[in-house]
Amino acid sequence: MPTKNRFAQTHDAITAWRRDIHAHPELMFDTHRTSALVAEKLRAFGCDEVVTGIGRTGVVGVIRGRRCGSGKVIALRADMDALPILEATGAPYASTVPGAMHACGHDGHTAMLLGAAQYIAETRNFDGTAVVIFQPAEEGGGGAKVMCDDGLMQRFGIQEVYGLHNWPGLPVGSFAIRPGPFFAATDEFQISVQGSGGHAAKPHEGVDPVVMAAQLITAIQTISSRNADPTEQLVVSVTSIESSSTAMNVIPGSVHLKGTIRTLKPAMRDLAETRLRALCIHLGAAMGGSAELEYQRNYPVMVNHVEQTEFAADAARAVSGDCADAPLVMGGEDFAYMLEERPGAYILLGNGDTAPVHNAEYDFDDSIIPSGCSWWAELVERRMPV
Repeated sequence: MPTKNRFAQTHDAITAWRRDIHAHPELMFDTHRTSALVAEKLRAFGCDEVVTGIGRTGVVGVIRGRRCGSGKVIALRADMDALPILEATGAPYASTVPGAMHACGHDGHTAMLLGAAQYIAETRNFDGTAVVIFQPAEEGGGGAKVMCDDGLMQRFGIQEVYGLHNWPGLPVGSFAIRPGPFFAATDEFQISVQGSGGHAAKPHEGVDPVVMAAQLITAIQTISSRNADPTEQLVVSVTSIESSSTAMNVIPGSVHLKGTIRTLKPAMRDLAETRLRALCIHLGAAMGGSAELEYQRNYPVMVNHVEQTEFAADAARAVSGDCADAPLVMGGEDFAYMLEERPGAYILLGNGDTAPVHNAEYDFDDSIIPSGCSWWAELVERRMPV
């Protein structure tokens, strides 16, 4: 593709940006250093506008093309935040912040979009406006929604929006995408199981919440195995069990459960919540105690728009020669909020045979930087040709 040589020339510089961001990870909305670095570079690139503070610590750059007669406005989004993980890579650019790490490659996403923004601002080989979005708090904070609620789409006249994520397990520099539902809705639940504690030698004198919790955990598994259509995707996982007692001979008064539910359709999301509530109410009562549910709906299903998915795939084919069909992903992605606001698409970029994301040994493969930068640039120039 025409931009390939350019990104080979800037590869070392973009890698240095990535590694600097990696060494200084920031969590959730506290991306102050990263946001400042991004804004500084966008200004140095000659962006027509650089706006900070969108969605608290988000940064937006506006780049107008050689011509703007088409009136098209295309947005490109990268996430900036890290994860609360203690890094174990041993890399020379490893995190300098104890307990924080770029374990999902957002450092790479940010660096690649900066590289693309530099090229786009230099060449302006398109008819329209490119908007580059650098978002905080993808990892659980819903930063995409906060930016949208702050008027992101309306303020910058965005008509379409595109996102990218590196993907361990896909060949280095390859792409994969799918239209329609892609990433799952991510709901969370907490259950307070209440009984009446006592001596472990006299269980008949109380109501054992440990046994209640065990029964409830088993019953919860029937939501996906017996209530849901087996051809639908549904994951129900209890991930934490905590008791109010630590003694071997004491039956606790309460047990606390935590977990997550992942779905790809609104009907399945409703079914899972309804069944979980019913199980808590009736099983708790049947065993002489109670099970109180707190249920929180988080990120919605991320749905790629059909037309924009094909545009994204075409750009990927121009860069790598192919674009594979991506599998469904039961992980969550808050880019879903942006795709609810505007048509667009989200694509995967192969990170090779590395540790999985959200792992203390994960590391972004810098060799994929030219592919990611080229995809962003190709997308802009193909979608808004001069």
